Amino acid sequence: MQQVEIIGTSPLPGQGVDRALLPYTTQLIRRDAIDKAQADLSTDLLARRVPGAQVNDIQGSPFQGDLTFHGYRASGLLGASQGLSVYLDGVRINEPFGDVVNWDLIPEFAVQSLSLVPGANPAYGLNSLGGALAFNTASGLSAPGGRAELLVGSGGRLRVDLAHGASDADGWHRYVGGSVFREDGWRDHSRGELGQALVKIGRSLDDTAWTTQLLLGRSDLVGNGLVPESTLAEDGTRTPDLHAHARDAVYSHPDQTRNQLAQWQFNLQHRLRPGIDASALVYARQTRRDTVNGDTADEPDGDLNASFNTTAMRQSAAGAAASVSGRYGAHLWQAGMTFDASEVKFRQQEQEGFFTADRGVLAGDEPPELSAALKGTSWSLGLFASDTWQLQPGTHVTATLRAHLAQVANTLTSVDDDTGEIEAHPRETFRYQGLNPALGLTQSIGGGLVAFGNLARNTRVPSAIELGCADPAEPCRLPAGLQSDPYLKPVRSTSAELGLRWKAPGQSLTLSVFRIDNHDDIVFGSVSATSQLGYFRNFPRTRHDGLDLAWETSAGAWSWQAAFSLLDATYQAADTLRMGERNIAVAPGTRMAGLPRQTVKLSVDWQAAAALSLGADVQSLSRRGVLGNEDGRIEDGAEERVDLALPGYAVLNLRASWKPAPGWELFARVGNATDRRYASYGALAETVFDAQGVYTGDERAALFVAPGSPRSVQVGARLGF
Repeated sequence: MQQVEIIGTSPLPGQGVDRALLPYTTQLIRRDAIDKAQADLSTDLLARRVPGAQVNDIQGSPFQGDLTFHGYRASGLLGASQGLSVYLDGVRINEPFGDVVNWDLIPEFAVQSLSLVPGANPAYGLNSLGGALAFNTASGLSAPGGRAELLVGSGGRLRVDLAHGASDADGWHRYVGGSVFREDGWRDHSRGELGQALVKIGRSLDDTAWTTQLLLGRSDLVGNGLVPESTLAEDGTRTPDLHAHARDAVYSHPDQTRNQLAQWQFNLQHRLRPGIDASALVYARQTRRDTVNGDTADEPDGDLNASFNTTAMRQSAAGAAASVSGRYGAHLWQAGMTFDASEVKFRQQEQEGFFTADRGVLAGDEPPELSAALKGTSWSLGLFASDTWQLQPGTHVTATLRAHLAQVANTLTSVDDDTGEIEAHPRETFRYQGLNPALGLTQSIGGGLVAFGNLARNTRVPSAIELGCADPAEPCRLPAGLQSDPYLKPVRSTSAELGLRWKAPGQSLTLSVFRIDNHDDIVFGSVSATSQLGYFRNFPRTRHDGLDLAWETSAGAWSWQAAFSLLDATYQAADTLRMGERNIAVAPGTRMAGLPRQTVKLSVDWQAAAALSLGADVQSLSRRGVLGNEDGRIEDGAEERVDLALPGYAVLNLRASWKPAPGWELFARVGNATDRRYASYGALAETVFDAQGVYTGDERAALFVAPGSPRSVQVGARLGF
């Protein structure tokens, strides 16, 4: 019997569509694949298997990864340009302030499946420019029985997961689970810990099913970020620096982030009549984020050579959604609405400090001073409809239309650059509205071969942090130097994808080419070619071109997966942008930093015996540009060009699994088995320490890198009961 995989066409529950009929590529990963691959996190598995996906270790913590897909980001970094929407059980979890994603607040232990949809798909709401990632958690119906997992590993890593699901004959079902994690980390001063709990209760009857759930999470993570690998002379000559002498070194510390989450939601599904279903969702979500960061002082004053910065953020969000879906003749349709509202409070304080002998920062005697504050509200309303229409056997058209109305209102408080006094700015309110369509076609050619094509448009509304630094008359520094909030245009993204899918017994092949153009993209522009300040502005056009190829096959006890991706992410206009600590003159065709042009991923599994399986995977990435070196210069105004691009690398991971008795599984994984020394991200900046990490105060141009983790070993046990 031919197997049919059903996938949702929006984050809301519906009747779903056969993946083979959709006019775009989709990635659907289930719990058993996550367990088999022994992935640390879902994002880790995406980076190891899915073409076009990668994780940059900018923060240096496994739960603070910087995920990119086709060059678009879903990141926990405040101020990063976000282009991916992330959903958990139908609730959008990109935070209201900055659209960031707190990966540490996703209950990985309960993830039952995740789907990744590419392009500017309007069915997934605002800000889905490069794609959308949707997580679905387990319930007493989908995951009956108990599950316990214990993992220990290098760097003092310890993780314990416990969960249990059950259902009754009268339709009641329940699921409860939790996870705790801690590690010392492989780098200095990089400990981390977190805990999560999920409780889900529901009932399923003949025509009605409902579920209510509560998710709680708390984390205390340290991500010490980039470290200088080498200092640079004007002619590009490199001198090994801190990272070259001490692989586990950090530039300065602390860099601590504490997150808390409480999220409640209620889901309802009801069969209105045969062939027509309705679904509804209401939710409330509260998060707290507090950070402590020690860094170099902008203007050192004797022993006070450091800056001790803290931020406090309080965010609350609530919303509702409803949809109706059904089949009518040759049509499979869905229509619905979403409403989301949020409130944000943000404060940033700065305090003079000094460096300790190990580059830690201690606060000075003077009390901290407020540098920026924001109180803001936002809401968005969306109406959407989609239809998959079978024109004739083997030919399907999918059309989507979404209308949106959104409002962002902010009240800023900041330091006046001229007087140094705290001043409150008038409240600013901005409203955005629009209509975004998508149209696609699939055509069965025969022999399991299907051709498809899709055109889509979507919109990203400026975030509060971007509106809070958008005035050239009052520029600021990243990441949160809020000053003023004039109007920014919304980003308009248009995506096109063409491809082929082929499926035969035991194997499948997918090939797709894509282009995504962002109009009025939001970038951090420089005030002038010499200024150290900047502001967010609209940029005429950026472009992401690429190709993805994925192949899966199995034969007997062996199974293989291979993926290749090609990406060309460029600016398509001339301007001067502020990239880190440099002013970069970009022109049409200038490549974006941090994104490899080619990526190859290979994976193989061997069922060596009935209870024993062995596997390996390797990820090979080509060279990538360095932030602040896009124009090939080390300093502003320099004549000589020096290419600082990071070299390509390949990382090999090994895994093994043994099931000695029913319900029991023992597993092991060796990460970076060859102990390859590599860097996943690079930026041009200045260091004030010498190669041994001693403070000198002399600013020297340096190549800072995000070091990849060395060889690691993890072992664990999993019990199902």
